[in-house]
Amino acid sequence: QVQLVESGGGLVQAGGSLRISCAASGRTFSSYVMAWFSQAPGKEREFVATISRNGDSTYYADSVKGRFTISRDNAKSTASLQMNSLKPEDTAIYYCAARPSSSRSNYYTAATVYKSWGQGTQVTVSS
Repeated sequence: QVQLVESGGGLVQAGGSLRISCAASGRTFSSYVMAWFSQAPGKEREFVATISRNGDSTYYADSVKGRFTISRDNAKSTASLQMNSLKPEDTAIYYCAARPSSSRSNYYTAATVYKSWGQGTQVTVSS
């Protein structure tokens, strides 16, 4: 399985922007669907965004649509989440996840189907 390491979290004021990244080990990054999930204190892990193997298909949670953008660079084995217009309710630990897929265009929103997870990066949005 691929190993994932997130980076780029931090403290930002409401309305600000932050970019978090996920670096993957291994040589088959392009075989994996990638996703971001968030988990706020006392809440369950929630889907944020996902991107297909080739990057052509993306899907977002309604709560972040129009504010967040997921991307990937298969040559660098990285996935990123650009977060704009951040709100205090976006405060959470953000996890990247990977799932191998035979389809170049599929993506997945359920946490249960992802087999590889990073350790998470904290994003805190102050009001």
